[in-house]
Amino acid sequence: MPVFYLLAFSALLLGAAVAVQTGVNASLRSALGHPLQATVANFLVGTVAVVLVALALGLRVPDSEALRAAKPWMYLGGLLGAAFVVGTIVLAPRLGGTTLMALIVTGQLGAALVIDHYGWLGFPVSGASPGRMVGVALLIVGVVLVRRG
Repeated sequence: MPVFYLLAFSALLLGAAVAVQTGVNASLRSALGHPLQATVANFLVGTVAVVLVALALGLRVPDSEALRAAKPWMYLGGLLGAAFVVGTIVLAPRLGGTTLMALIVTGQLGAALVIDHYGWLGFPVSGASPGRMVGVALLIVGVVLVRRG
């Protein structure tokens, strides 16, 4: 069970990093002048960082056969990541950090509930139990409370 707590703490840190990243990216947009310019800068820095870590770990670029073996939909992660970054850059100044993060988390959990229920995208099937549905409903209530202040 201690491993779960380490993993859960790591997930909480990742969630906090998303909030920090959103603020940093919105500030970068102010400095650079456009959401897409900030997104390009974000992905350039991220790409360099990932390449350096991969090289440090001795990993190589996947060969063309491995790249072709992956189904086309599996490459949507990059597009979704770009859309997420642009979206948060545009929405953060308009909604504020707390409301934006509350909405993002609610959207994530709602989508995850459906994905788990049907076992889509390689996840094991885990039914949308009443408890899980109430949990997502409480997130929606949380968004309303956060928005009203």
